[in-house]
Amino acid sequence: MKIRESGMPPQDVWDLFFDPDGILDRLGLDGSVTDAVEFGCGYGTFTLPAANRVSGRVLGLDIEPEMLAIATRNAVNAGVSNIDFSLRDFVGEGTGLPDESVDFAMMFNILHLLDPVSLLREALRVLKSGGRLGIIHWNHDEETPRGPPLSIRPTAERCFDWALAAGFSAASEILDLPPYHYGMVLQR
Repeated sequence: MKIRESGMPPQDVWDLFFDPDGILDRLGLDGSVTDAVEFGCGYGTFTLPAANRVSGRVLGLDIEPEMLAIATRNAVNAGVSNIDFSLRDFVGEGTGLPDESVDFAMMFNILHLLDPVSLLREALRVLKSGGRLGIIHWNHDEETPRGPPLSIRPTAERCFDWALAAGFSAASEILDLPPYHYGMVLQR
């Protein structure tokens, strides 16, 4: 099931909205992480820098074959070989990962779906004890030049509450991730 309002602009435009390394720094994704999963990897904007940080592998999941083809090409061009990309309807079917199999999960700009708590529970299921979930989303304001309509764009507090309802514990405060995002880290 495709996440509502999830169309992607061209990659050169998309890349202008993020500082992936700065965001991953703030979320604490570093060499202490062995394996990670990204729910909705898109162009690989965060998947590739994450793979350069972990000591194991990163799994990038997406429902769009075109996105996976571009992300795969980007990884090959960058010489990054510790990523496995998988075409997967993780909203409807889950990740397909075993229980407690990764150290870090990334949910970036996707929690505007219809049932975010169920998806967060899937992240909780695949995280090892003590594993962390990094969430970022578009700021909830009219000035942010991208993102879903405000009527379905979650506030930071809403994402935080959903994660707690799914069973996570707070590991960070809500982080300001300029220019257009907020983020948080939660722990299993």
